[in-house]
Amino acid sequence: MDGVPDVYEIRVEGHLWPGWSEWFGRLTVTPLDDGQTLLVGPLADQAALHGVLGRIRDLGLVLVSVNRIRK
Repeated sequence: MDGVPDVYEIRVEGHLWPGWSEWFGRLTVTPLDDGQTLLVGPLADQAALHGVLGRIRDLGLVLVSVNRIRK
């Protein structure tokens, strides 16, 4: 392990306000023209990823995709 967190790109159905960034572990929250929202940013580990996914579940959002885009 090099100590550099993985960067994730998470897509959900629906639009979220960018102000939700803090609640999603400071991921960048970007509503897209296709009706989805993109959450992007570094997550320290798998526990942090699962925390974000749990929040998506708790909000009742539909998870479209999760991609690790950079290590």
